[in-house]
Amino acid sequence: MASHRKSRPAGTRVAGIRTPALATAALTSVALLSQTANASPSTDDKPSLEEVEKKVDDLYRQAESATEKYNAAKEKTAKQRKRVDTLLDDVAQRTQTLNDAREELGRSAAAQYRTGAAAPDTATFLLADTPQDYFDQSQLMDRMTGRQEEAVADYFTQQSATMKKREEATRSLETLTESQNDLRTAKTTVQTKLADARELLSKLTAEEKARLAAIEKRKQEEAARKAAELAKQQAEAERQRQEAAQQQESNEPPTDSSSSDSSSSDSSSSDSSSSDSSYATKAEKALAFARSQIGKPYVWGATGPDSYDCSGLTQAAWKAAGVDIPRVTYDQVNAGTTVSLASAQPGDLVFFYDDITHVGIYIGNGMMIHAPKPGAYVREESIYYDGESSIHSVVRPA
Repeated sequence: MASHRKSRPAGTRVAGIRTPALATAALTSVALLSQTANASPSTDDKPSLEEVEKKVDDLYRQAESATEKYNAAKEKTAKQRKRVDTLLDDVAQRTQTLNDAREELGRSAAAQYRTGAAAPDTATFLLADTPQDYFDQSQLMDRMTGRQEEAVADYFTQQSATMKKREEATRSLETLTESQNDLRTAKTTVQTKLADARELLSKLTAEEKARLAAIEKRKQEEAARKAAELAKQQAEAERQRQEAAQQQESNEPPTDSSSSDSSSSDSSSSDSSSSDSSYATKAEKALAFARSQIGKPYVWGATGPDSYDCSGLTQAAWKAAGVDIPRVTYDQVNAGTTVSLASAQPGDLVFFYDDITHVGIYIGNGMMIHAPKPGAYVREESIYYDGESSIHSVVRPA
């Protein structure tokens, strides 16, 4: 226990007696140790710059995830509102038709009663609020004409259909309320995550912000290097493909026995080439639109024309090419053919993260155009901007 203490010379201490100088030194040491102990936690509790960066990135990702949920809830709410409005209009029209039929039956019953053509019970039946209570009475049915029977049967059919539509409208209104609640929850989540990220960044000093920018620059340089590697791989694969095609063309003409197989192969190759050409034409239009949006701000939930979120940009780009794709990343990832990263072509959609909460449009050479995150602008960037592991899949939408 005392191995860290300095040894004392003999004769400096008398048993049972502590000198004032030693007592003062001991008290001073205790005070200094206490101050050091109290000061240490405040230094250790402060997160490192790397931890702040990770936390901010995580918050932005969570905000983007919440944004896609918001987009989905918003789209569902809009569809449900349209359905509810249609149902309510239908119910109103059916109710009016039902009231007209009821009035017509009432007038007919009143006329029969005045002329004596119908018994009082018949008039009661036709004018009652619930004529079905009397409808099954055979003596009343015998007094009705065929036209009256048809009118009453039609009335009940309309009444039953109207009730069903009212029930359907009620259920749709309940679903709409749920969708609106989901929308509010997602919106609150987005706003909370963004506020937390801004608060973290606001606490950084100017020096820390400069260091954070340097860290981000190094990440971008690494992402650019990875993009260049992919570009070289794709260029080599394309060179080999062209060489193989040229070699095939230079081969001797096929014999008669294989002419039918050759014809079939040529037809298949022609169809494939035509399909590739059609996709390339559409992709070129989509990319031209995306490039024209560079510099516009990322705004969560935005679909243009002045601002976009990630899936809003990709949807608008492909719409400009005449291709409709869904609104949110969860649906866009299923709106086409999945291809390998090595086979990615300009116009393909590149999706990120296991929960598929981000998307960009590939422009070639390992680069894409995307709306990155709040506070950023639509820009060209390496598909490796958040590391290779962040890439989820590549989809060809048309």
